[in-house]
Amino acid sequence: MYTFPRYAAPDPAQVDLLVRENPFALVVSATDGAPVATHVPVILDGDHVEGGTLLGHLARANPHWRSWESSPEVLVIFQGPHGYVSPTVYATDPAVPTWDYAAVHVTGRLELLDDALEVVERTVEAVESGRRPSWEATPASRERFRALLPGVVAFRVHVRTVQSMFKLSQDIDAERYARVRDSFAAENPRLADLMDRS
Repeated sequence: MYTFPRYAAPDPAQVDLLVRENPFALVVSATDGAPVATHVPVILDGDHVEGGTLLGHLARANPHWRSWESSPEVLVIFQGPHGYVSPTVYATDPAVPTWDYAAVHVTGRLELLDDALEVVERTVEAVESGRRPSWEATPASRERFRALLPGVVAFRVHVRTVQSMFKLSQDIDAERYARVRDSFAAENPRLADLMDRS
């Protein structure tokens, strides 16, 4: 990903938070010289993305995972909140439209895992931790998980590099920035919240 230094995450903790809050990622690798991508749940395994590991799983029926045995280098893309910024929000002329967004790209070496049940359960735990009320697997649900395991492939990504783009209207004056933020508060509250935290 091409990155502008002024749009990099101001704090590595923001990268960690974006990955935790947006666990539905895009895993990209090369198969026979062509890029292949799969949308899958991927969670942070530990406290930090930088120097850390990620856990994920996908359907065994998806042939993408077979290429990882011989070509384990992957790109994992996490997309945060994003939104179009109309020139009407600026209330100035001249003005041009833009797009505000946050994204994290992680490269690393993928390792296939034997214990898919642990990865699935940890994924559910990570996603449910932010919900109220949260769901906890019953013994019957755990048995259902076990019945589905032959159709699941689990993996770990050992993170090599991390790139981030938090392009959130940082390059405009305070008055127009406030207008953009207020517009998102009404239409896209997750993006407004990210602007408040950045």
